Formats: sequence, C-alpha cells, structure tokens
Amino acid sequence: MNEGFLSELLGEISVSGYEEPVQAAVKKEMQSYAHEVREDDMGNVICVLNPESGVRIMLSAHADEIGLIVSNITETGRLQAIRRGGIVNETYPGQQVCVQTAGGKVYGVVEGRRDLFEKKELKESDLLIDIGASTKEEALAKVALGDPIVRDTKLRKMMNGRFTARALDDRLGVFIIMEALKRAREKGCTAGVYAVSTVGEETTKTGAYWTGSRIQPTLAVVVDVTYCSDYEGMNPAMMGCVELGKGPVLCNGPYIMKKLNRRMKECAERAGIPVQIEAASALTYTDGDRIHFSGQGIPVVLVSIPLRYMHMPAEVADEKDVEGCIELIAEFLASYEKD
Repeated sequence: MNEGFLSELLGEISVSGYEEPVQAAVKKEMQSYAHEVREDDMGNVICVLNPESGVRIMLSAHADEIGLIVSNITETGRLQAIRRGGIVNETYPGQQVCVQTAGGKVYGVVEGRRDLFEKKELKESDLLIDIGASTKEEALAKVALGDPIVRDTKLRKMMNGRFTARALDDRLGVFIIMEALKRAREKGCTAGVYAVSTVGEETTKTGAYWTGSRIQPTLAVVVDVTYCSDYEGMNPAMMGCVELGKGPVLCNGPYIMKKLNRRMKECAERAGIPVQIEAASALTYTDGDRIHFSGQGIPVVLVSIPLRYMHMPAEVADEKDVEGCIELIAEFLASYEKD
C-alpha cells in the first residue's frame, strides 16, 4: 500500500467547501500516472486515463470531510462555529482541534464542562473554542470568520493491519480510486478512466452532479465508506452483516445496476477477492445518488469500504479491505472492454 500518499491525504484538512489541500495532494501524486489531470471551477479534480476512448468509466470518491466553520468570535477571544456535514456535537467538548487559517494552522481546545455532557441536546452554539486568545482582537489577528475547524487527531496503525484516523470517510476512497487507476494502467486498461476526487459530498453533492454531467460517462463506480455491523450498537437487520477485514462491500439497492454488480462479482472471483453485500432501501447516501440523475441518467455501481465509528473523532479501517477495493476496481477497469 502506498502509505506515503495515504498519509499525505489524511494529514490535510478538507472540510466541505475547503477541499483545496487534499486536491493539491491528488494533483501532485497523479501527474506521473494519468494522461490528463483536470480541475473545474468547483474544485473537482479529474484524473484521466485513455481520454481518446469512447468508453468513459467514471470513478468517484469525495475529498471533503465533516467539520466546523468559524461563525463568530466572542469578546473574550473564544471561537463559535456552525457545522459542515453530519457532525455529532456531543463528540466535541474537551477535544483538541485545529483551525486552518490563511496564515497556517492554529490549535485550540473545545471547552469541556460537566454541564455540557448533561445537556439532552447539545447544539453547535453551545461549543466554545479556546485558542489561547484573551480578546476578540487578539483572536482576529490569527483567525478569520469562515475558517474550517477539525478535531486534531492523527493517523495511527493498530493491530492486525487495522489503522485509525480522522475522516477516513472518504479520503480513503480518494486514495483507492487513484491507486486503482494506476493499477489498471499497469494491467493494460484500454477504456477511458475518469477518476474524480469530488467536492461537497457531505453537504451539497454539487461535485458529483457537476462531474457526472460534464464527463457524461458510460457508467460510474462510486467508492465510499459503509457502516460495519461488527461492534456494539450496530444492527445487521438494517443493512446486512458487514465486517472489518472481510473485503469490499457491494450494494443491493434500487439505484444500483444489477448487471454492474454481477460484473463486479465476476471480477472478484477471477482475482480471488472476497466481497460482502449490503442492502439499501432507497438512497445510498453517497455521490452515486446525484451521479445517477446527472445528464440523461448514468448507470452506477457502489463499492464500499467497511468502516467502524463513522463520523466519530477517529474512524477505523483495515488494510486488507483497502487493497481488495483497489484490486477489484482495477480488474473491473482492465477487463471492461475485453469482456
């Protein structure tokens, strides 16, 4: 696994609407592997293999993460914030945070008091962020309204090939589609591949709609994370049994093209990759929901990465699942025109 590239992606701050640092890392990495690297006005990055091909397979994963945005600074220099994406407010009190400013990173702590944990419904307006400033003017010298805030967690390796970091959802997917493009090229892929690191999935899904409409792909392979059912409080009856380390997850849902799922399963069998199945009642809650309706309609297949503790301060994934996703998608791309 290309640990250097993955570490670089996970080390950046990419709150929805502020994806530029991650996109810069993608562009730098892919210059040597893609035939073209494009960027549109919204900040979506499109890495293209075989642009002359009449078959256009779009790979989609989102660069943005959930977080906070500075909305106000109090007279005592505390930062107040609003949400971007599906944060869990109760996970913030007492946590170290990092603010991405024009002048660099500024570190702070969300005030933690016992009464906050006793609230039945904690709101973003209850959170105050201490960056060490004593006055509003002192804080404004370092931080501006609109600056993004994330929890200050690190990439750490765990036992049995597991690893943990903030916002594996879905920078891990961006890593997978870019590595799959590289491997498909090694395998002699002749189809056009458009690997897109999209913006705004956690908030608006505009990136998915823009790129789906403009690329006009033959089909789209969407890569995102999905909930594991192998820890306390998760109910397999809701979506199926998904376990960490047991391989990529294919979705049985009304938006998913059955023939593309069948093709993915065939590729998995040829490559000796175990796959898991999850069920969706309607929406997939991924970029696929917007890509499917872009243009004149685009066939979509979803390949998901098993993930523990989604949208928590630190999420957990497995290297075997990451490698399985990369190889499965690369085999799908390389064999598409041959089949």
